[in-house]
Amino acid sequence: MSDSLVPLLAKAFDARAELLPRLHAEQTDAYRLFHGSVEGHPGLTIDRYGDLLLVQCFHSPLAPETLAAVEGFYAARLPGLALVYNDRSHANSRIGNPLLGDQLEAAMMAREMHEMGVTYRIAGRHAGQDPWLFLDLRAARRRVMQEAPGKSLLNLFAYTCGVGIAAAKAGARFVVNVDFADSSIMIGKENARLNDLPVRPRFVKCDAFAAMRQYAGIGQPERVRGKVMPPFPKLDAQTFDLVFLDPPRYAKSVFGVVDLINDYASVFKPALLCTSTGGTLICTNNVADVKRDVWLDQLQRSAAKAGRPIREMEWIMPEADFPSSDGQPPLKVALLRV
Repeated sequence: MSDSLVPLLAKAFDARAELLPRLHAEQTDAYRLFHGSVEGHPGLTIDRYGDLLLVQCFHSPLAPETLAAVEGFYAARLPGLALVYNDRSHANSRIGNPLLGDQLEAAMMAREMHEMGVTYRIAGRHAGQDPWLFLDLRAARRRVMQEAPGKSLLNLFAYTCGVGIAAAKAGARFVVNVDFADSSIMIGKENARLNDLPVRPRFVKCDAFAAMRQYAGIGQPERVRGKVMPPFPKLDAQTFDLVFLDPPRYAKSVFGVVDLINDYASVFKPALLCTSTGGTLICTNNVADVKRDVWLDQLQRSAAKAGRPIREMEWIMPEADFPSSDGQPPLKVALLRV
């Protein structure tokens, strides 16, 4: 397999010959080097994050000799990167290959990467599964940085708060990051400390539904159908100039259900109501099976039903290191003027 893979790596690297110098010039050292689903090896992704080369397999493991060939190829073209390999071909994309000694230490090491002049924390492995920054969202973070100066931003399902940190760096007036996970908020705070930010972002550990209902003025009851809800922070009603909505494919809590295939409206409507009149709502849907135009129609109908029709919309496409064979990338990002 190594004999057949190396030419594919070379072709992908050559295809980025114009992109990489451009990214480096804007202080970006994190990008996808090989997008296997389109570039000839489905299930294999190879990403650079600063001085980290992250190799991940989602369909089947790489043979040792193939992994060695991958390491040799990039050592010649991007010397000095530390390779970490994650076999994620197991159930639920869990990392299945154990690392020992120096390899484990290198994988767990906290490193720094940069994107458009913003510094983020990254590690090849940590207590979770996914990298601390999703590279296909770079185009969306870029647009947020263009939109954010002087505006308030609400970052929902913030994960490690990359969008919020980018907005603060770009000169947002006020930034709120909402996520339910302590571990994600902790990395978000570390990201804030790594940067010289003109505004201190706020970090709210809260279920997104409870936060949105309070910001939208709907309110979150402490008791629902006779059942006492888990504790949640009390938040004052307010709307935001710019709202970023990046929900997971599926998540369920006592506060609500996120289901991007069957019921995007359940998370879209409260996010819309958190958006100021005349403001901007940026939404994502990362489910490949959901067709772009069908999803947009759902958003338009939901917005009209809520009395907040979409005045303008624009697709934000992933950048050139995430090629698409049909112009319909799995990650769909819609910018909506409402």
